[in-house]
Amino acid sequence: GKGTLFEKDLKTELRNIQKQIGYLTENNPLYPEMYVKEYIKYIADLYRLKNPPIESIIKQTGLEEYQFKKIQTLSKGYRQRVGLAAALIHDPQLLILDEPTTGLDPNQLVSIRKLIRELGKDKTVLLSTHILQEVDALCDRVIIINKGEIVLDQALEELRNKQEQIIEVSFDYRIELVALEKLPNVQKVVNTHDFDYELYINGTQDMRPSVFDFAHDNGLKILNLQFKNESLEQLFKKLTA
Repeated sequence: GKGTLFEKDLKTELRNIQKQIGYLTENNPLYPEMYVKEYIKYIADLYRLKNPPIESIIKQTGLEEYQFKKIQTLSKGYRQRVGLAAALIHDPQLLILDEPTTGLDPNQLVSIRKLIRELGKDKTVLLSTHILQEVDALCDRVIIINKGEIVLDQALEELRNKQEQIIEVSFDYRIELVALEKLPNVQKVVNTHDFDYELYINGTQDMRPSVFDFAHDNGLKILNLQFKNESLEQLFKKLTA
């Protein structure tokens, strides 16, 4: 067989291909005894860069205040930033991130997500993760692999548009299902519990305003009104079962 990347042959031009790829592994193997800036310069030397953009990479990854600190003193979130800086120092076209948010606290998670989104504006970012909320939060396209086979490859926007629209609503007292079934585009209504209902909608138009108007016109109070579309987790389970 034959494999190509960036229109280059993997067998004959592997070195040139590697120069265009940045990689952050799940375990992020750093040298903890080195200083942050020292480590980034060391990685630049491994790539034999003549004028490495060390200062700009440090700024881009938010490491200015930590560049003269030893890596072993940093939190996991900032160690991830050091790993990202090392992966970016040679200005790759493709950035591969393997479980980059594993083990981060909520504050670190938000900052790393923001950084990855920024990187995605200029580069192709391939994010490998089992945390499907990360896919929802960060990605434009999702690929699900089951036992070595691709079972889904689709843009997230397109995937969401194809999902059946389900609206979950709770009123302050029970009403007849037939009344809700008369709402525009409603295909089916299920009374899930006491005053809780699920409305199955045809089409992609957001019908929550119609539900709100219905409640207002009938003197009802809405206690809960939200979408209940199929999540990526549910889709993953369905495709890999």
